[in-house]
Amino acid sequence: MEYIGGYRNIHHVTASRVLAQVQLTKGINPIAKIKASGERRRPAVLIRSSPWKAGTAETPWHDIFDLDTGRVRYFGDHRVDHTVPVGTTQGNAVLLETLADHKALTAEQRASAVPLLLFAAVSRNGTHKGYVEFCGAAVIERATQIEQKAGARTYPNYRYDLAVLDLSKEDQQVDWSWIEARGNPELSTAETLEHAPHSWRQWVEHGHAVLPTVRHKSHRPVKAGFLDRPSTGGSHESEGRLPTPRHSQDLAAASLVWGRTSEALTPSVLMDRLGNLKAHQQNGRPSRHKALALLWSISRRATGRPRLAPWREFRDEVGSLMAEFNLPESSVTPEYPFWHLRTSRLWEVRGVPPEEENKPRAAAFNRSNPEAGMSQEAALLLEDEFVRSQAIAVLRETYLARADQHVLMTRLGLAGYESAAGVEESAEAQDEHRGPAPRRNTTSSRIVRDIALANDVKRLHHDCCQVCQLQLSTRFGTYSEAAHIRGLGRPHNGPDALSNLLVLCPNHHVQFDTLAIYVDADDAVRSTANGGIEGRLRRHHLHTISAAHLRYQRALCGRDTPAQAVPPTPIQNGPSITRT
Repeated sequence: MEYIGGYRNIHHVTASRVLAQVQLTKGINPIAKIKASGERRRPAVLIRSSPWKAGTAETPWHDIFDLDTGRVRYFGDHRVDHTVPVGTTQGNAVLLETLADHKALTAEQRASAVPLLLFAAVSRNGTHKGYVEFCGAAVIERATQIEQKAGARTYPNYRYDLAVLDLSKEDQQVDWSWIEARGNPELSTAETLEHAPHSWRQWVEHGHAVLPTVRHKSHRPVKAGFLDRPSTGGSHESEGRLPTPRHSQDLAAASLVWGRTSEALTPSVLMDRLGNLKAHQQNGRPSRHKALALLWSISRRATGRPRLAPWREFRDEVGSLMAEFNLPESSVTPEYPFWHLRTSRLWEVRGVPPEEENKPRAAAFNRSNPEAGMSQEAALLLEDEFVRSQAIAVLRETYLARADQHVLMTRLGLAGYESAAGVEESAEAQDEHRGPAPRRNTTSSRIVRDIALANDVKRLHHDCCQVCQLQLSTRFGTYSEAAHIRGLGRPHNGPDALSNLLVLCPNHHVQFDTLAIYVDADDAVRSTANGGIEGRLRRHHLHTISAAHLRYQRALCGRDTPAQAVPPTPIQNGPSITRT
């Protein structure tokens, strides 16, 4: 049947002469592999999340579907009563195998990677049972082994962070013929890609580096109540396509996006909240307490430490930062940001006894040792390298502009974020000495740069700066510098590639590396301090420059503010898969 109770029947949508009937009876539903082109190829893995079962014995985890920003956090299927090793349950085994394909280093290997199709259980006709909406196609960004709790017992599991792909070129739909083609043993892998969404093909070609560009982002409003209208036989949606969800407000009503506030936490909302912290003014300057605590929390996420930290650890580490970087007239009171950062709506505190909530004091925290840190939604956004770079820049510029940036970033474990070049790895730091410099043998690791590539791009531009067009004359010719847009040093780890190079004069090279200038989306070169236009980026048809790398440098400057997101639109299950 094409429709059941006025809604499209997913089994009709996915009916195939090639594939067996797809199932959504479990959370992780792999379609069986077929043998094609001398390899075993899995057509797809269907992921289902049910918010009403979250936290139960059957489904003890809490998935997060943040479709506004194209991010999903999904938990594997290991439970407290499982005795097999973590990662060997059917669902985890399939997703870990899929992750290996998604982390492939070459386009040829990624072409065989298994697409994930995301679904969410929703309420229809007063019942939770039997209704799902398609939420998009996704790739796995990372998997993390974690410890979860069930009552007093802990058990291991895997947590998967997924990037939901942009389907705007397909009118927010996935053609089921793509999955059928992947299940057809007569078709090569290259032939199956002809049916894939544009964003999937871009990801296959460029890998995870292109995810900031092809990740789904909300961008257009839709009429309210669209989900509530039953489909009719006259629907405009084409056969064999799955329609995607379009309105996250409807999803929130179905409790799909857990922990969501009245204002969805998008990257632009995050930056606005970071730039408008409620901070005490001292001699006309905002206190640095909260900014230092937030930067410390971001550094924890950047280095893989737990999101929440116990008070005593916070007290010692943030207190030390305050002693060094606070305003001269400020006292060292780590208990202040530990508790009052909650007003930012980016912070949570756990474990404070109810009797101590009205007057939280350091002595009380010392006794109960509660935990605090970034909210789960904020931490999820900050795992995106663009968002993290922008957030660090907003906090530094708004509250800490007069601090020694290099020393501050080094103390925080964020060395390199204060420059576009980053920091080269070295086995030993140089000790301070008085008198003649001593000599000693050391072992170090240095980045190997492609000198020929740099010389080629400078010749291509005739040693003319791409910002000011200056060509410096020397005794025996002309001079310019090849600047990496996304620095090769950590934490940027950019590629030594033509698309990551600009030809600049020495002055603009220094300004670019020290984040004094950036290139906006329209190729205007602007001052970071006041937004004034310093020039326009001159391009050459043989020198393709990566928009993603330019965006990354803008983020380091704190000038990559994303547009305010408009919630996506959900659509009923249809013969094409449409994201809800």
